Amino acid sequence: MSSSSSSSSQQMDQLVADKHVSYIIMSEKKESFESVVMDHLRMNGAYWGLTTLDLLDKLPSVSIDEVVPWLRTCQHESGGFAGNTGHDPHVLYTLSAVQILALFDKLDILDVGKVSSYVAGLQNEDGSFSGDMWGEVDTRFSYIAICCLSILKCLDKINVEKAVDYIVSCKNLDGGFGCTPGAESHAGQIFCCVGALAITGSLHHVDKDLLGWWLCERQVKSGGLNGRPEKLPDVCYSWWVLSSLIMIDRVHWIDKAKLVKFILDCQDLENGGISDRPDDAVDIFHTYFGVAGLSLLEYPGVKAIDPAYALPVDVINRILLTK
Repeated sequence: MSSSSSSSSQQMDQLVADKHVSYIIMSEKKESFESVVMDHLRMNGAYWGLTTLDLLDKLPSVSIDEVVPWLRTCQHESGGFAGNTGHDPHVLYTLSAVQILALFDKLDILDVGKVSSYVAGLQNEDGSFSGDMWGEVDTRFSYIAICCLSILKCLDKINVEKAVDYIVSCKNLDGGFGCTPGAESHAGQIFCCVGALAITGSLHHVDKDLLGWWLCERQVKSGGLNGRPEKLPDVCYSWWVLSSLIMIDRVHWIDKAKLVKFILDCQDLENGGISDRPDDAVDIFHTYFGVAGLSLLEYPGVKAIDPAYALPVDVINRILLTK
């Protein structure tokens, strides 16, 4: 074996963190086709990129003075945030904005009353949440609202009992959860429901063995995880499935070493970034979920991430342990 192929195979077994940092910083600045297509999602992209930088201990490489003014232009009179300047507000982008400010320890620039009232106003009579004024209902929005209000310490603005009851009504016979009552179980929805139940201290509603079995069945031969039966593995499920397993204390039911290898195999070793599967094109979304997955797997050199709040543990401790 030549020395170059030898060093390449050694790289395959490790996280090329510096390359990922460079990729994220370049992605945040370039005007590529991808950035134009994702224009309405820029708030999410900023959250994914900045959280990844923080997990790799490189958040100071981005200036808060560049982020905050742009963030302000995305906020509407209602208190909600849009995915970018000139777009409509949505609870998803509002959470991302709050998470970004939490990373930089800048939650104090928010009018918390206004933001929390916007989120709380999206709760429906049955306890569910709409994503925005147009009324689409999904358990994702229940999680997003609960997570956002918990970070802002305003959970008392909603009917938590009704919110929990609605989530429980979306539980299926296989132990999983769907987007609405009766909808099929999916790993992304399971994360949202388990995360919301964890934040509200309601995990007793989960059948941990039954759900744990469904989740560990998501691991395929390559070591990767899929989102539901018979689907291809995808790096993003390294987060959705793994965080759920950790919250219900069943993470020891999967092969962690094989999952680490799958994530590392999805890296672009030359230009940085992580893809959904080996040899596919990289993007910010999968780079974040790959690094977040490695964090949950306690990979060396990656800071710990909170499985419920999807923010570094030190950030969550700073928020929740201060009055």
